[in-house]
Amino acid sequence: MLSNNQKTNLNKLIEDFNFLSSKKYKLIVLLGLLGDFDSFEYAINLKNFINNTQNKEIDIFAIAIGNKIGKEKFCKFTGFPNKNLEVVYDNKIHEDLKVSNGIDIGLGGWINMLLMLSGINSLKTIKEVIRGYTGDRKSKQIFSDEDQINFFNLIKFSGIFFKYTCGDGYLRPFELATYRLTNMLEILQNWNDYILDNKYLPQRGASFLLDDKDQIIYNYFSNDVLGYSSKMEDPLAFLSEKCR
Repeated sequence: MLSNNQKTNLNKLIEDFNFLSSKKYKLIVLLGLLGDFDSFEYAINLKNFINNTQNKEIDIFAIAIGNKIGKEKFCKFTGFPNKNLEVVYDNKIHEDLKVSNGIDIGLGGWINMLLMLSGINSLKTIKEVIRGYTGDRKSKQIFSDEDQINFFNLIKFSGIFFKYTCGDGYLRPFELATYRLTNMLEILQNWNDYILDNKYLPQRGASFLLDDKDQIIYNYFSNDVLGYSSKMEDPLAFLSEKCR
């Protein structure tokens, strides 16, 4: 449950960024850096939800740490609506809302992030990495047969490869890992645009779902790398459950 101070800061955020909506629900997503693994993956999932859902009664807004150039590239790659994404230059908003800033042992953002990727102060990360390689019968497949996967023009194959090797209708082994690798390559190739300051690499995010009276009906605070949802096998399940 959010404190009164957190609720006040969230309402101020909505006003400051003009996140106004006439729809029944409003989702406010606070991302870390634009170039965070979670930011990319969450944004793509939200884009797919916007495009595919039959529920037209929700507006989705996001805030990330970054700059305008990074924002343009981020939206182009992920498909997340440019007009619904705002960028900030520090993590003050995250601190105001008591969002986890990850681990800090005083040796810089890179070391802090590597420690979290190894599971330190980020307990769910290893499990999620393993799921990327082993697959998950409870999750949906990512790639269609026609999707083209290209790694530096050296390794190219279509999504049907996963169907031939492991079938379809679920998250196949190595499918999620492949998907995350394509995101990582995009980040690495545009590092200076996506990573405003590596001291924010450990910064986590949060999600706030509000009704038409701006009452919070769901919130989630991430503590782990690759942990932007409480249910990673179906990250947007809360939208289907709450937005009825």
